[in-house]
Amino acid sequence: MGKVERGVKCSVDGCGADAERSLSRDKVSGLKVVGEGRRVYLCSQHYKAWKKATKKERELDRVRFA
Repeated sequence: MGKVERGVKCSVDGCGADAERSLSRDKVSGLKVVGEGRRVYLCSQHYKAWKKATKKERELDRVRFA
Protein backbone atom coordinates (compact mmCIF):
# COMPACT_ATOMS: atom_id res chain seq x y z
CA MET A 1 0.00 0.00 0.00
CA GLY A 2 1.47 3.31 -1.07
CA LYS A 3 1.21 6.77 0.39
CA VAL A 4 -1.47 7.86 -2.10
CA GLU A 5 -3.71 5.00 -1.00
CA ARG A 6 -3.16 5.96 2.64
CA GLY A 7 -4.51 9.46 2.03
CA VAL A 8 -1.55 11.80 1.62
CA LYS A 9 -2.45 15.39 0.65
CA CYS A 10 -1.47 17.29 -2.49
CA SER A 11 2.05 18.79 -2.36
CA VAL A 12 1.15 22.01 -4.20
CA ASP A 13 1.23 25.12 -2.02
CA GLY A 14 -2.28 26.05 -0.84
CA CYS A 15 -3.99 22.83 -1.94
CA GLY A 16 -5.45 20.50 0.66
CA ALA A 17 -7.08 17.91 -1.60
CA ASP A 18 -6.23 14.22 -1.42
CA ALA A 19 -3.46 13.14 -3.77
CA GLU A 20 -4.26 10.97 -6.80
CA ARG A 21 -0.76 10.52 -8.26
CA SER A 22 2.86 10.70 -7.22
CA LEU A 23 5.66 11.89 -9.49
CA SER A 24 9.37 12.43 -9.23
CA ARG A 25 10.26 15.91 -7.99
CA ASP A 26 12.54 16.34 -11.04
CA LYS A 27 9.63 15.90 -13.45
CA VAL A 28 7.38 18.49 -11.82
CA SER A 29 8.39 21.98 -12.83
CA GLY A 30 6.19 25.02 -12.99
CA LEU A 31 4.13 24.11 -9.93
CA LYS A 32 4.94 25.64 -6.55
CA VAL A 33 5.62 22.50 -4.51
CA VAL A 34 5.97 22.48 -0.74
CA GLY A 35 8.01 20.00 1.28
CA GLU A 36 11.09 17.88 0.92
CA GLY A 37 11.77 14.45 -0.52
CA ARG A 38 12.06 12.76 -3.86
CA ARG A 39 8.34 12.36 -4.57
CA VAL A 40 5.64 14.95 -5.19
CA TYR A 41 1.99 14.11 -4.63
CA LEU A 42 -0.63 15.73 -6.88
CA CYS A 43 -4.42 15.89 -6.71
CA SER A 44 -6.43 15.30 -9.87
CA GLN A 45 -6.66 19.02 -10.72
CA HIS A 46 -2.92 19.67 -10.43
CA TYR A 47 -2.05 16.40 -12.19
CA LYS A 48 -4.26 17.44 -15.11
CA ALA A 49 -2.59 20.87 -15.22
CA TRP A 50 0.86 19.24 -15.15
CA LYS A 51 -0.10 16.87 -17.97
CA LYS A 52 -1.39 19.74 -20.10
CA ALA A 53 1.72 21.88 -19.49
CA THR A 54 4.20 19.11 -20.31
CA LYS A 55 2.38 17.37 -23.15
CA LYS A 56 4.85 18.32 -25.92
CA GLU A 57 7.89 17.49 -23.81
CA ARG A 58 6.55 14.05 -22.84
CA GLU A 59 5.58 13.36 -26.45
CA LEU A 60 9.14 14.10 -27.62
CA ASP A 61 10.55 11.82 -24.92
CA ARG A 62 8.34 8.95 -26.11
CA VAL A 63 9.41 9.44 -29.73
CA ARG A 64 13.05 9.56 -28.74
CA PHE A 65 12.90 6.11 -27.07
CA ALA A 66 10.66 4.42 -29.62
